[in-house]
Amino acid sequence: MREVALVYLDRSGGLQKFVQDCRKYNGITQEIFCHTAKYSLVLLSKVLFASPDSKQSYAVYRFTISVNPSDIAELDAAFGNYILHQPLQAAQVFQSVCFIAIKTLSLIEQLQTEAQISILLKPTHLPPLPSYVLSLSAFPLNYTSQRFYMAEGIAIAMGTVTKYTQGARFLCSEETCPLSEGFRYIRVHLPGATESATVRSDFVCSLCSSPLQEDMKYRVLGDKQIVEMIDAKVLNALKGCSSDQSHFRIQTFTVFLR
Repeated sequence: MREVALVYLDRSGGLQKFVQDCRKYNGITQEIFCHTAKYSLVLLSKVLFASPDSKQSYAVYRFTISVNPSDIAELDAAFGNYILHQPLQAAQVFQSVCFIAIKTLSLIEQLQTEAQISILLKPTHLPPLPSYVLSLSAFPLNYTSQRFYMAEGIAIAMGTVTKYTQGARFLCSEETCPLSEGFRYIRVHLPGATESATVRSDFVCSLCSSPLQEDMKYRVLGDKQIVEMIDAKVLNALKGCSSDQSHFRIQTFTVFLR
């Protein structure tokens, strides 16, 4: 699947965009030209410069990759289906490809481990099928599925933009432990997770069972906003449209924008 992901990024221009996105982390000041051999993980680069004054280490380096499910399905149907129905696992495939690209092209010299890369897959569209439309009024509701859905509604309230932790670095509190340094413990926010799943005080070292302490200077923050939405069908009720049902209820749902 890594080969398919790399070929898609190369053909769609996503690889060049990824290289450009790395500039904000490593201060690249010169254009980078890269291409891939077909079905190969070999990357070639020319003319690479970086400004040492703009280098800063982060616990997590976050990238958004736009994916077209139809184009990927033409390359490999299984991988296209994998992206649609298991996007979190598919993001790990792109994570591996991006890590190899960064190391091969020396895009981010501060990057040490693959776990420091956070990939967010952004589909250009979803198949126009009923199973890809999320309707909170239809049963049964599949709450366990973590695949992509389309949802439409009316925003009735919006909260202020606040910060949340995208990633954090933890170190073992025992100085003699080998894991008291390096980037072994990286916590990355996943869709649907709460803040306490990323940052809290009860993490322990897997080697010596000592408490883990966060290295605050490596924490990466992002913006989030809470939106209260309601199904568009509520407009029919407000207009006084007749319905076969004697009574019904419209309930709002909360959307987290990150």
